[in-house]
Amino acid sequence: MRFSSVLKPALALVSLLALANCDEALTSSVVPEQRPVAPAPKPNAYVPPSAASQDLTRFYERVERDLLTRGLLRTDGGGPDTPYDADDLARNFEAIAFYSEYPDHAVAVASRQTDGQLSRWAGPVRVQTEFGPSVLPATRTQDVAEVESYSARLARVTGHPISVVSRRANFYVFFAGKDDSAYVVTRLKQLIPNISQDSLDLVANPRSDIDCFVFALGNSSAPNRYVRAVTLIRSELPDLLRRSCIHEEIAQGLGLSNDSPAARPSIFNDDDEFALLTSHDEKLLTMLYDPRLETGVLVDNARPVVRIIARELMGQPL
Repeated sequence: MRFSSVLKPALALVSLLALANCDEALTSSVVPEQRPVAPAPKPNAYVPPSAASQDLTRFYERVERDLLTRGLLRTDGGGPDTPYDADDLARNFEAIAFYSEYPDHAVAVASRQTDGQLSRWAGPVRVQTEFGPSVLPATRTQDVAEVESYSARLARVTGHPISVVSRRANFYVFFAGKDDSAYVVTRLKQLIPNISQDSLDLVANPRSDIDCFVFALGNSSAPNRYVRAVTLIRSELPDLLRRSCIHEEIAQGLGLSNDSPAARPSIFNDDDEFALLTSHDEKLLTMLYDPRLETGVLVDNARPVVRIIARELMGQPL
């Protein structure tokens, strides 16, 4: 999770013109020409954002400018100023992969605390983007391209089947604005019938300092094996913050669910130093889906294997 109106489809109205007191109309054999009826717009057809949404856009633009002015939101992936070794990598992996940033935000029914255990996807991850009505068509095209490119990168890094689909998805990425909460709530109820009211409330009324978040969940019998995830990214975000949310939230939805102040160079750190996935973070994802680690394994039992994998990835002797 990152900190820093009911949709009513328009219905075509057909005007019926009364021809009272018109004998000619009653006896004419000529069929009046019918006016074409405009089709109803798609449920998420573009609707210009409200003044409140535009105010939020300006707020996030100021936030991004401030972060960039302070040298944050780096896109270089790190360098000589951000060294790390195998011990750092192993320690960061334990903190980020075995614990949840917000362990009580799961949306699964009968979910239980899984901190201290490894959680990840067992089956293929099928990613689909969805948009609230206030998202510009050109922006939708840009977001789809970013999600497709990033998903392909994640598939290469993890060695796990991750693809972008147009149907039968199990990982939904929503781009939605302040005006789109009812649309998103309706879709979530369709996608996750047992979603909690607390989670729906979070989606409907997120605080302005929450610019994106993700739900990843298993089921009551296997809470560590993710079967569905939903990410919400505010459409009011400017380009770099938007890309930053895509990178962090989808990766967290794969199982790197925590943040650590010690992780560097990394997006899994609330200091916003880095905007996009780094080489350090790629190694964390490689470790997460290494077959030598079993889903649900306890952190203490996994530690010896984690250290071996970290040293292999860093090219350090075992």
